Amino acid sequence: MSEMSYISVIERYHDYESAIRELLASIVSGVGDKDLTSESSELADVIISISEHYPFVDHIYLLDENGKQISEILDKHGKPVSKKYQLGNDRSQRPYFKKAKEQEYDVTVSKPYFSSISRNLCISAVANCGGSEKTFIVVDIDLREIIEFLMGDTLRGRFNPIFKVVYSLIAIGLFSIVGVLLFTAFSEIIKMFTEINEGNDLYLKPFSVIIFLTLALAIFDLGKTTIEEEVLMHKDIFRHSSTRRTITRFIAAILIAVSIEALLLMFKSALGNGENIQAAVWMMFSAIGLLVGLGIYVYLGSRAESHLKSMYSISKDREES
Repeated sequence: MSEMSYISVIERYHDYESAIRELLASIVSGVGDKDLTSESSELADVIISISEHYPFVDHIYLLDENGKQISEILDKHGKPVSKKYQLGNDRSQRPYFKKAKEQEYDVTVSKPYFSSISRNLCISAVANCGGSEKTFIVVDIDLREIIEFLMGDTLRGRFNPIFKVVYSLIAIGLFSIVGVLLFTAFSEIIKMFTEINEGNDLYLKPFSVIIFLTLALAIFDLGKTTIEEEVLMHKDIFRHSSTRRTITRFIAAILIAVSIEALLLMFKSALGNGENIQAAVWMMFSAIGLLVGLGIYVYLGSRAESHLKSMYSISKDREES
């Protein structure tokens, strides 16, 4: 599950639970109206037809009135998934089958669970098929994919691997610059101990080393943030908190670099190079401005998100009532 984390999938499921159930009910009801048999070719035609319009459909199979599997489990391409899942498997104790058996005509949708076939979070929709013998059709749904489908996020999910490759290349470039800066800094340190300096700038040498190290730190932190936020960690672009976290980390990296540079200029001025004192003061004011602006942004963003959550809870309570 690369595009969405499990926590995000569960949260989104609760947000869109009613819409998911209505969509699955419409899909499975149409399939359940058919007098299906255990023939694999007939089931294959059904799931292939469904998958053309609903790519989140994973598997399909049939159960008899006692919960025994009477057909092979077919994937979205109409192919049997594995010999492990043979005919005759007893699924009578599954919660979705128990509930479906109690209901004569309604479609039953299970709670999210980990699929033993796909190893992903999924839900199962069950409906009573028509015909003389009581047969139940079970359709397994990839929970992440149906949420992306409802949110209109399917196309972006397909491009997500490309985005991650580009961000990785950018981060590699940043880390390369960090390597150059570290090499330069340590070269300056070696020169300080090996070369005899006869000038007034001897006491300023450590500051140039600190500048290189500070830049390396800031750029490394920027590359690290890029890798973590855009490649390794899940980023839900539909949540304000996710965007706020990314902006906060980027601004924090810049804030640290600006503050250290301002302190270095002040130290230089204190040691006799007074021409940099004005630049140091303005840099410190810039750091304070960044900090204040970031605080206001985080505060207002969290307030707005809390307001949206409360409005959503109120509207959901009204729908349920």
